Amino acid sequence: MNEWIVVATDGSEAASAAVEWAAEEAALWERGLKVLHVSGPDGLEAPYAEIAGLAEALTGETEEILHKAAELAGSRAPGLEVVTQALVGATAPLLIEESAGASEIVIGSRGRGGLTGLLLGSVSLSVTSHATCPVVVVREPPGPPKGEIVVGFDLSPHSEVSFAYAARQAERRGARIRAVHSWRPPVAPGMMTHYPDLTQDVHEAETRAVDRVLTAWRERHPGLEIVESVAAGHPVLAISEAAENADLVVVGARDRGELARAVLGSVGHGVLHNVSRPVAVVR
Repeated sequence: MNEWIVVATDGSEAASAAVEWAAEEAALWERGLKVLHVSGPDGLEAPYAEIAGLAEALTGETEEILHKAAELAGSRAPGLEVVTQALVGATAPLLIEESAGASEIVIGSRGRGGLTGLLLGSVSLSVTSHATCPVVVVREPPGPPKGEIVVGFDLSPHSEVSFAYAARQAERRGARIRAVHSWRPPVAPGMMTHYPDLTQDVHEAETRAVDRVLTAWRERHPGLEIVESVAAGHPVLAISEAAENADLVVVGARDRGELARAVLGSVGHGVLHNVSRPVAVVR
């Protein structure tokens, strides 16, 4: 089952963009596409269950949403194997459960519900925080390829997983990797007075550390072009600036059980809220 890419749709514009992106992704990796639509439980519980014709209407809407999504996927990737499935229940837990049998889950940035002021829906945040496979959040339909995959890189062991995912994506797409590493100099009263070259020295030390790690990746992937961007500042800003020319942005999420959401929040949430390009969250 891990040869399937799963995409969730509710018929919204954002979900349709996710379906288009997922169809191209499935074709790229020669995998099947599984399209899911989740109907909330409210329509099947009292007092809604007592309304004549409501269950039939919900079923009809679900069938129409799935049919249109399958047609959209087929038009984007002719010959693609597409299956559809209707689920009933709370959306985020069901998608998290589906992630155990998927190679990737693709979701829109937000669905039809929620407050319009929010940039990212609660389902997107929950799934990216707790899914067991990579989750790709899509805001807009795929455009012409730009030839670059951006990966946030903080030199921790967790970066190895997200970098490996980015490397596979770049090799499959014939793209290059831009490894973005940012650092924030220590700030203390009077420090710059006593150490005027601190910023430059830290930048050089960070660059050397990045070079050592990326040299190892270049040796593992000799045919893959890897460029680096090292700058002082907040990582969300650095990744967001690099993302403008990216086909995909990759960030990591540290698996710490119930704390996973909070760990993702520092950089992952910031990137998800600020980047318009597809963002893959990899644990």
